[in-house]
Amino acid sequence: MLQARMVNPREILIEQVEKPLTSPGHVLLKIGEIGVCGSDIHVYHGKHPYTSYPVIQGHEFSAEVAELGEGVTGLTRGQTVTVEPSVTCGNCYSCRHGRYNICSHLKVMGFQTDGAAREYFLVPAANVVPLPPGFPRKFGALIEPLAVAVHAVQRLGCAEGKRILVLGAGPIGNLVAQAAQALGALAVAVTDRNPFRLEVANRCGLENAINIEDGQRHLEEFLGEDGPDGIVECVGAQSTIEQAVASARKGSRIVVVGVYGEKPRIDMGLVQDRELELAGTLMYRREDYLEAINLAQKGLIQLEPLITHTFALADYQQAYRLIDEQPNSVMKVLIEVGG
Repeated sequence: MLQARMVNPREILIEQVEKPLTSPGHVLLKIGEIGVCGSDIHVYHGKHPYTSYPVIQGHEFSAEVAELGEGVTGLTRGQTVTVEPSVTCGNCYSCRHGRYNICSHLKVMGFQTDGAAREYFLVPAANVVPLPPGFPRKFGALIEPLAVAVHAVQRLGCAEGKRILVLGAGPIGNLVAQAAQALGALAVAVTDRNPFRLEVANRCGLENAINIEDGQRHLEEFLGEDGPDGIVECVGAQSTIEQAVASARKGSRIVVVGVYGEKPRIDMGLVQDRELELAGTLMYRREDYLEAINLAQKGLIQLEPLITHTFALADYQQAYRLIDEQPNSVMKVLIEVGG
């Protein structure tokens, strides 16, 4: 089978390897589509702090069940699925208390352990998440980032009836804003400097997509005197965390989704004086996956406008080059593995 292995930053080797053998408690998957996300780009650039080389990437993906290992129930051959890429210990405090997404020994497929950038991938059956009949297979590759968004909105507390500000209209920011809207927020605004991303946000039904460069008045009108009930930072940049703290209403919560390549400086005086809550969010749990699938199946989340480019597995490195060379015209890039 064909496999893409990143042997060094900016160096991906396409190679022929043996197809995995099925083992007890595991499922052999025929990979369909793989999504490329911002964390993958960090790995490609050699800037991910928790990934070493070589590594097989691919943590957001769709697949079909090819073979079932001994003892596996609840799945059938040919079934369309996605996968929770978390590899957890099951024994630490967080795991014992149902918060395995922050497992003390957490590994993630495609980062600390190999992922799905291959034609066939053997995974534990417990990580497999079935998709509904008729659910478009390529959308299965977007359930992982949508689950990230659902979990982030849940970290705000109940979204229903709230005014929520989302900083960053990239794929995750877009999905956070859509998820907040779908989960009952009174109003949602999403900001960015990139006109293309804001146009995609509009196509996804996000009416308050504001260019932070020239839309300050629009943003102030949206926030009103009371300001937002919650802010979600989805960029991972000094400027946006500063904006989040400065824009937050006293006593409100900021959820940090963005991944920071460099340590940011935060005005802790404002955090203290305004009794702000800074909350991190990491990945998701099974319930977030199920809610993500539910929202997408009901048509409450628009996924098609996010997909801007598709590449074959053999052209994996070209996908990264495109993202590097045309960052202002790219949203979600898919690697199509299965026909």
